[in-house]
Amino acid sequence: QVQLVESGGGLVEPGGSLRLSCAASGFTFSRYAMSWYRQAPGKAREWVAVITGTGDSTSYVDSVKGRFTISRDNAKNTVYLQMNTLNTEDTAVYYCNARYRSDGYWGQGTRVTVSS
Repeated sequence: QVQLVESGGGLVEPGGSLRLSCAASGFTFSRYAMSWYRQAPGKAREWVAVITGTGDSTSYVDSVKGRFTISRDNAKNTVYLQMNTLNTEDTAVYYCNARYRSDGYWGQGTRVTVSS
């Protein structure tokens, strides 16, 4: 049974940091590229970052470059999103996604609220 379980969301002030985690099970984690997406209130889901199965390559949406870092630990079947210098526009539900060829899985999301 495939599971992606996100954690680490919460309320943070502008300029603060959070680290999201996504624990995976039920599939060969190291084979899958892992991404983070987010969906702000009233907006479409947006891709944020991706990391290859081996972790040797990453890519980011322009709005988070230099502030967010995606990483993974294949021994722990976990992908992370370190988010620094958060601003109100980062407020969203953050989802992790696993993809390998035509297979794709989603987590249930974790809410991040950036507010003073």
